[in-house]
Amino acid sequence: MRYFIKSMEHSVCPSSAVHLIPVSTPKNGMSSKSRKRIMPDPVTEPPVTDPVYEALLYCNIPSVAERSMEGHAPHHFKLVSVHVFIRHGDRYPLYVIPKTKRPEIDCTLVANRKPYHPKLEAFVSHMSKGSGASFESPLNSLPLYPNHPLCEMGELTQTGVVQHLQNGQLLRDIYLKKHKLLPNDWSADQLYLETTGKSRTLQSGLALLYGFLPDFDWKKIYFRHQPSALFCSGSCYCPVRNQYLEKEQRRQYLLRLKNSQLEKTYGEMAKIVDVPTKQLRAANPIDSMLCHFCHNVSFPCTRNGCVDMEHFKVIKTHQIEDERERREKKLYLGYSVLGAHPILNQTIGRMQRATEGRKEELFALYSAHDVTLSPVLSALGLSEARFPRFAARLIFELWQDREKPSEHSVRILYNGVDVTFHTSFCQDHHKRSPKPMCPLENLVRFVKRDMFVALGGSGTNYYDACHREEF
Repeated sequence: MRYFIKSMEHSVCPSSAVHLIPVSTPKNGMSSKSRKRIMPDPVTEPPVTDPVYEALLYCNIPSVAERSMEGHAPHHFKLVSVHVFIRHGDRYPLYVIPKTKRPEIDCTLVANRKPYHPKLEAFVSHMSKGSGASFESPLNSLPLYPNHPLCEMGELTQTGVVQHLQNGQLLRDIYLKKHKLLPNDWSADQLYLETTGKSRTLQSGLALLYGFLPDFDWKKIYFRHQPSALFCSGSCYCPVRNQYLEKEQRRQYLLRLKNSQLEKTYGEMAKIVDVPTKQLRAANPIDSMLCHFCHNVSFPCTRNGCVDMEHFKVIKTHQIEDERERREKKLYLGYSVLGAHPILNQTIGRMQRATEGRKEELFALYSAHDVTLSPVLSALGLSEARFPRFAARLIFELWQDREKPSEHSVRILYNGVDVTFHTSFCQDHHKRSPKPMCPLENLVRFVKRDMFVALGGSGTNYYDACHREEF
């Protein structure tokens, strides 16, 4: 069982929280009921929102191999290309609780220490020899794997490396061994790799690739650098998107002001660490508390007392309430549509080239952050999807119908769950069609035009929506 909590990695807000649950699958795989649904599970989910349960989901502590629905399709469908968006794995906090000792987490990689992965030792050996490859600047100045006895701020941990070695192994078994997505003599131009300029995203991408590729050849690995966490490349200027974000942050602030229990909790914690409440809140204590929680390290104590699980639960519960209100107010949706459009537009461009028989960029990997995946989930209409846990993966699969070679379809999967028919562009399609996928043209039409409908106004393209005056 996997688990959730909102990271405070960036100031941008996440989407929402309801567990993704598989239901039984008939043998032909064609019934609409065979698809996994986004619903609470009455058997395993607590009857009311449990902040500790959600926190464990978010930590995503590696355990037994998980079941996944990637690569599932009727036999007459051929896999054409795969586009993978990941959040980096478990990391050390970006903030510290003022006047407390930093949590002691070891960021060296030790093969015989938990969490373990069979490829961990070989991964360290491979990375320690140096790449011999040139990445796009400034990535070539980043370390290839975590290696500090006391983690540095924001550094990937051994847990984070293992999470992505597992992701890579899982995707290799499905896409390479089963579907032969890449030929045995694959070349560098068949991969498209992009990451932000943080060591944790580069290292997460390398760990996934090391688990995924049958032959990790440095000469074939080239990561492009993406300066924006939204992966908007040359289309980042969007004034209306920023206005949505400002309004969303204002909504978030007002909700916090109304929560007297939250304010009382911050006050108690501030007394314990002997700083003004305002300073404690600004230090994002939840980020450090999550690290203590995920790594089973006691919360900090001072001579005035201890930060404890009750404090943690109050802050976490407020985050869940914040997510609920965010869905209702729709300001984050406006931000998400404009934030996610450039990367979605890039993705459908790659898919369309693949339908023409082009053999480049068959496997695309974007190694990113919670604030990359969360807007994409929201923009796609997946409002029920949990906020991206550590090492979350969102995958777009492109398929060709061998019986009708001109027809191409897509599947969308989030952490191994098929959520295609929960997207706003395909939620009605399976009522009219027995096919277990969504026509590619539905996604193309959505990205090129329909997604802007959620914003109101008359804009039907990205530029107009970003610059409309009436907002």
